[in-house]
Amino acid sequence: MKRKITSVPQLYRNVRRWTEIVSVMSKYGLADWMSRFHIDFLTDRLKTQDGAAQSQLTHNARIRMTLTELGPTFIKFGQLLSTRPDLIGLDLAVELEKLQSDAPKDPFETTKRIIENEQGIPLEEIFIEFEQEPIASASIGQVHRAKLDPKRFAFASSEQDNKTNLTEPLDVVVKVRHEGIDRIVETDLDILSGLAQLAEKLDDFKNYQPIAVVEEMSRTMMRELDFGREERNLIQFRSLFEKDKTVVIPEPISALCSARMITMQHISGTSIRKINDHCPAGIDPTSVAQTGANLYLKMIFHHGFFHADPHPGNIIIQDDGTIGLLDFGMVGRISEQLREDIEAMLVAIVNQDVSMLSTLIKRIGRCPNNLNESAFSNEVADFVGQYSTQILAQFDMSGALNDFMSLVRRFEITLPGEVSLLIKVLVSLEGTGRQLNPDFSLMEIMKPFQRLLLLKRLSPTRQAKKMRRFYMEVEQLVDQLPKRISSILEQVQSGQFDVKLDHRRLGPTANRLVMGLMTSALFLGSSLMLSYKVPPLLFPDVGPMGSHDLSILGLAGCLASIMMGFRLTWAIRKSGNLDQAE
Repeated sequence: MKRKITSVPQLYRNVRRWTEIVSVMSKYGLADWMSRFHIDFLTDRLKTQDGAAQSQLTHNARIRMTLTELGPTFIKFGQLLSTRPDLIGLDLAVELEKLQSDAPKDPFETTKRIIENEQGIPLEEIFIEFEQEPIASASIGQVHRAKLDPKRFAFASSEQDNKTNLTEPLDVVVKVRHEGIDRIVETDLDILSGLAQLAEKLDDFKNYQPIAVVEEMSRTMMRELDFGREERNLIQFRSLFEKDKTVVIPEPISALCSARMITMQHISGTSIRKINDHCPAGIDPTSVAQTGANLYLKMIFHHGFFHADPHPGNIIIQDDGTIGLLDFGMVGRISEQLREDIEAMLVAIVNQDVSMLSTLIKRIGRCPNNLNESAFSNEVADFVGQYSTQILAQFDMSGALNDFMSLVRRFEITLPGEVSLLIKVLVSLEGTGRQLNPDFSLMEIMKPFQRLLLLKRLSPTRQAKKMRRFYMEVEQLVDQLPKRISSILEQVQSGQFDVKLDHRRLGPTANRLVMGLMTSALFLGSSLMLSYKVPPLLFPDVGPMGSHDLSILGLAGCLASIMMGFRLTWAIRKSGNLDQAE
């Protein structure tokens, strides 16, 4: 039974915060849609709407200003939404990228109390120096410069590589979570959940599953509240790139890390956004752009684990040209299966294989039930035709990715969050590269990676791995199939078995069902012919591997059924769904 709006618990919790939100939305002219709901306290707040002062602003700009005024949770939520142009559209996503996470600074006494509560000892006993004024304050926490006694606290690498030279104070940065931010975030997430439930009831929004989106964003935000997760990210990245001399990643001091604070190595250098004006001597911006792009492509395609916020403020260049990466609160992970699908999409674009690309998009994303297959294929063909013939050196990666996101949005295809995040990273990466070198081409740098991907896909190791996975899936199916068949037969016998058919796109399903039955029947019949040695016979005497008296018809039938089975399996795996056309 569907709940009525009045039964939504979030609607009547935190009434003060609700009215504040509605007031701000009204101020910027964004609460019109809420007037459709007959909720007394909301209706009263809607009467305060004043659009005159905002007449010169675009709708998207007003959304950004609304989120800014609503505070840290909504700012962070907007930043996360900026990674999902497939949901909100490219124009709004670009606007939300402008959201600034500057937040009021906690007083030093508050920060001191949090650190002492986390460590159990006075601040003066932990740090030789601690700058009371933070160097930055974001929505979740603020950052302070500090110095440590190397005899008490040392980086693991220092203890191993240079035990005798631990005399200089260690320069560190300390990120401390804002006091009470966890309660604020939880309250606002409760509000967002209520808004999502309201939006789910509107035809304009329900196709985008607002409840599921808010739940996904909530999980991401709660993970960012846990600084222990960022510590683990730093450790993992340092392990992956410990032999790479082109990049430096801050090393955390685990003894001074917890859920509410993280202490890490201070990395000095020149910000990417300033490098054209204050470039260190001997540093070539063009070389830096290429090195950085290679670094990120290695993260994505080799490790499936990448730094997800490569804007200029998080990338610095040291005097020797080494790239330093900052802020590992947001990272992306790509499963092996998803990496294979993305690799296959790149291959399909290069080969101008429209059918394969369409199939892969539908397999990766969540398609609406009423997807216009013909129109979608035509749009994909136009996309491939536009970008597959471009010269690599002049290939507009950002334009291609943005057009791709616009395409899937037009057809209401929802991509997994990690895919949207990856696309945003690639777009941001190309933008950062072009700040350093106007002729920068991410596609040109990806060319060697494409060759490696093709070789990797054809490697015996990978094929053996896929065969093992396929064998395990088949083994599981064979193990469970008798139980499932028995359960179905019991339901049929007891009169509890119902069959519901959906006639939409039934043709491919029916064809495959018929082919599957024919394959099974052919295999069973051929096996019986082999078993009963139905003439004509092959190898009347002892043949290869001790075989003799093999029924030629049975053998031919078995081989034919195996080929049909493989063809059917390939068709199903290619489409990703039994009721989806090839």
